[in-house]
Amino acid sequence: MRVVVSEFISLDGVVQAPGGPDEDRDGGFANGGWTHPFFDPEVVGGAFADAVSKADALLYGRRTWENMAGAWPERAGDPFADRMNELPKYVVSDTLGDADLPWNTKERIPVEAAAARVRELRDTEGGDLVIMGSPSLVRTLLSAGLVDELRLMVMPVLVGGGKSIFPEDGGLRTLELVSTVISEAGVHVATYRAVPRPARPPSRPPAVPGAGALDDLRGPSGHGTAIMKPHGHGDTAPLSSPARARRLTRS
Repeated sequence: MRVVVSEFISLDGVVQAPGGPDEDRDGGFANGGWTHPFFDPEVVGGAFADAVSKADALLYGRRTWENMAGAWPERAGDPFADRMNELPKYVVSDTLGDADLPWNTKERIPVEAAAARVRELRDTEGGDLVIMGSPSLVRTLLSAGLVDELRLMVMPVLVGGGKSIFPEDGGLRTLELVSTVISEAGVHVATYRAVPRPARPPSRPPAVPGAGALDDLRGPSGHGTAIMKPHGHGDTAPLSSPARARRLTRS
């Protein structure tokens, strides 16, 4: 499975509470619902519909899962809502109980096991494993190199700070722009894929001189070192005898 992250994101990199004022007030965040003026069903809605159509499962952090599970079941009858409701879900949480998993949720993943479990799912065959919201989880998976595709709905708004999906660990991660489209409201829907890091070339052993080079380092007798000194008209001759060695010392 490919791991695909699909996010609303502000121009200053915030993903917190895009859908409503009470969605996530952590840190005193007061700008919830900042996506509403820029949403359109064709470009922005179409990007989410496309992601969900290719999904075999959805993955959430606990808070995003609770918000989604409380909203989508009551919208049954809408094609997008029906698709969201029918897909199997995974939720990363240490506080939810295994018996408290409605909304077609098949597995609770402990927080410490999230990267390992997602790596296992990623190694299986099938469609995409799609993540929405869930900033802490996405940040963990980006840090671990487990995100295959980022689909960002970049809204033309600055919200002045809030939760981000991007790691702050000093790591350099190169992405490739796969596609981009801009809505009439100025939303930039950009799809990026991770670029594999090039393998480091194997270290080469130090060069060993060939036989000819070794012969040049030997004296006329085949052992010892030949000391080269110009003589005559620009040519060189080995100074391996004591007399020649003394002449070199006196010069």
